[in-house]
Amino acid sequence: MEATPGRERLIEQFKADGLKVMFGNPGTVEQGFLDAVDAADDFRYVLALQETVAAGIADGYARATGGAALLQLHSGVGLGNGIGMLYQSLRGHTPLVVVAGDAGVRYDAMDAQMASDLVAMARPVTKYATRVTDPRSVLRTVRRAVKIALTPPRGPVFVALPMDVLDELNSEPVLPATVPLTDVAPSPASVGRAAELLASAERPVVLVGDGVALSGAQRELAAVAELLGADVYEVDSSEVNIAASHPLRRGQTGHMFGPHSKELVADADGVLIVGTYVFPEVFPELESPFRAGAKVVHIDLNAYEIAKNHPVDLGLAADPRQALRALAGVLERQLTPQRRAAAAARLDVRTRERSRGAGAATQDDGTPMAVFLRTLAERTGGDLIVFDEALTTSPLVTRYLPAERPGDYHLTRGGSLGVGFPGAVGAKLARPDRLVVGFAGDGGSMYTYQALWTAARHGIDAKFVVCNNRKYRLLDDNIAQYWRERDIPEHGFPNSFDLSHPEIDFAGLARSLGAGGMRVEKPDEAVAAVGRMLSHPGPFLVDVQI
Repeated sequence: MEATPGRERLIEQFKADGLKVMFGNPGTVEQGFLDAVDAADDFRYVLALQETVAAGIADGYARATGGAALLQLHSGVGLGNGIGMLYQSLRGHTPLVVVAGDAGVRYDAMDAQMASDLVAMARPVTKYATRVTDPRSVLRTVRRAVKIALTPPRGPVFVALPMDVLDELNSEPVLPATVPLTDVAPSPASVGRAAELLASAERPVVLVGDGVALSGAQRELAAVAELLGADVYEVDSSEVNIAASHPLRRGQTGHMFGPHSKELVADADGVLIVGTYVFPEVFPELESPFRAGAKVVHIDLNAYEIAKNHPVDLGLAADPRQALRALAGVLERQLTPQRRAAAAARLDVRTRERSRGAGAATQDDGTPMAVFLRTLAERTGGDLIVFDEALTTSPLVTRYLPAERPGDYHLTRGGSLGVGFPGAVGAKLARPDRLVVGFAGDGGSMYTYQALWTAARHGIDAKFVVCNNRKYRLLDDNIAQYWRERDIPEHGFPNSFDLSHPEIDFAGLARSLGAGGMRVEKPDEAVAAVGRMLSHPGPFLVDVQI
């Protein structure tokens, strides 16, 4: 094969792997590569004003496409800026292919300006991190990284690309990466054992995470839950793993306090865990939250997560869709009439409870945010993609815009702020045919507000909503819990949680970045704001006062 500079052949490799959009922020040590990017056909560079924003947009793009996304960061300083967002991607299993340049292998001994150990920096927030040092292995290394990123458990990978290595002539073959198929089914004997452990439960519970969504196992999950008559709780969940309207769905366990999760599962005598780890709280229970004698079955493609923190009776390293389908088949054949009747009765109770609460969900309390959300739901019929970083306002968002269909709802994950607005930009770029609305708190939005500039520059017609309560409200809630646990009398919240002064003009800031914007203070303004947002050509932001 005719040799060409590695920087040019690298672009061909990315294209062979379907990576035709690169998100990033440029730097001097990448300049030769980015010059080649600019000249390449059928390859697009989406510019962000800061690396955290670029990483958030890439994360949203990958989540919306279901595939990998390509992210370019600038040497050690740019990688450092992006690490918090890469942690989001690692915890959420987003397959990002991250590349960063450095000045060159020839300068390694000089300890020069911007020199740093990029691989050591990236390793804690990626599945795989490496540096290419030989021009004959650039494409080979990238293919390996793509394979690792897309192989469950998915996650971000990192490749450092020295400038002098990319400047060398390269004759490597351009071939698509081979991603192994992992839709493996468990053995009939192990499925039979799982059914035996779960079938006799009188108070069954199912705990699910995003492994269900990745496998496309939503239907199979619902079938098993209905056969068992089991409540379904979502654990470390940020995608649609079961429709919000399903009567057995009981919501999220939460990510902060272990006692809350323990309370939800304390009475269960049969527990099925699928596609998640248990439990993900910041302050988890150190002892097993399950009652003595409870039978616990854990299904996951990621064997590391099975029984990682608490013992289980049976662990199946298998594809959730294949395993749940097989489990449903065995339960169909083996459940006794008495067990079927008991499961049906539990399902009926939840169905009637859901029916009684349905009317209340259509009403609003007259606040600007509730009126805005109700109006948005009515105008769109719920046909939109929601990127939700509203945090303390999320229960209200999902009340009016419930997470029903796979791909229509993405929740923040990982604990760091700032993914909501760039995530919406990435999702809209991936799904230009859909209405995409990103929700973020006033505090979280300011981490990555520059994402609006990227949307305006590239004609990405995403919409944005600031849930403006003038504070880091989640911190208020969490410290109140802290006080209660330690019998500390309530008092004023720390001043560092307050964002009320100086006041931020979110709408004006949006306009300065090339987007439209307006502020909503009264309920009647909320109705008009929805109309303006939906009719505006291009990115538009609504600042809703809470």
